[in-house]
Amino acid sequence: MKRKLLATTFVFLGTILAGCGGGGVYAVRLGPPPPPRYGVVGIAPGPGYVWTDGYWDARGGHWNWVQGRWVRPPRRGSVWVPGEWYQSGHGYRFRRGHWRR
Repeated sequence: MKRKLLATTFVFLGTILAGCGGGGVYAVRLGPPPPPRYGVVGIAPGPGYVWTDGYWDARGGHWNWVQGRWVRPPRRGSVWVPGEWYQSGHGYRFRRGHWRR
């Protein structure tokens, strides 16, 4: 039961995050983001789940690490495109991860 609830929670959060961050781009005036954190991904909670990597997010003038998570694609055949930081002008821009068909 707990496993089913956990899986449902991940699907729900993943869908919300994928929908809200649908490839959006935003700029920050901080220095470059720190190097990514690496760790054990573990086993998917069920068939069809995709691992979405963690990333550095700029909030309140500081870098905050957002953990990676297992999510299910919103549609059959969707592919996860990871977010990426790139330099632009005098700052850095982040293109959020998103689902692509």
